[in-house]
Amino acid sequence: MIEQPDKLNNQAIQLSSEGDFASAIACFKRAILLQQDNYLLWYNLGVTYRDAGELSNARNALKKAYDMKPSNEDVVEALVTVCLQLERISEAAFIVKNALNQDHYNSRFWNLLGVTYFQKEKYEEACSCFEDAVSLNPYYKDALFNLRDTYNQLDNTAGELECAKRLSELK
Repeated sequence: MIEQPDKLNNQAIQLSSEGDFASAIACFKRAILLQQDNYLLWYNLGVTYRDAGELSNARNALKKAYDMKPSNEDVVEALVTVCLQLERISEAAFIVKNALNQDHYNSRFWNLLGVTYFQKEKYEEACSCFEDAVSLNPYYKDALFNLRDTYNQLDNTAGELECAKRLSELK
C-alpha cells in the first residue's frame, strides 16, 4: 500500500484528537517526507507539538509553515502564540507586524500585537492595538479581556468598567 500525505494527515489529526500525540507526530512526519512543501502538514505538525507541550518543536514546524504561507491567518496566529509562550516577544512582534502589513484590518493580528506590547509592559501601545482590534470586531472577547486588563494597568477605571460591561453583554 502506498502512503498518501492527505490520508496520513487525516490519520494524524484523529490520533491527536484522541491524545496520542506521539503517533500523530510520527504520521505527520511521514506525510512531510512525502510532501515537504505542504504548509498545512507543517502547520498541523506544529499545532500537535504545541498540544503535546513541545513548544520549541512547535515553533520550528510552524515557522516552516509560515515561510511557505505567510499570509495564512491561522499559521500566523499559531506561530505568534507559540513565540509568546516561549517568551520570544520580539520575534512574535516582527511576525505579526508583517502580517498586519498584508492585512491591516485583521482584528486577531491587532490583538496579538497588543499582547506583544503588553508583555513588554508598553501599556499605551498595547491599549491602542486592543482598541483597534475591538473597533474592527466589537464582539471579539479576547481583545475585550485584554483591553480591560490594559485599562487596569493604565488606571483607566471608566474604560475597564466599559469593557467589563460589554463582556457581560456577550455572555
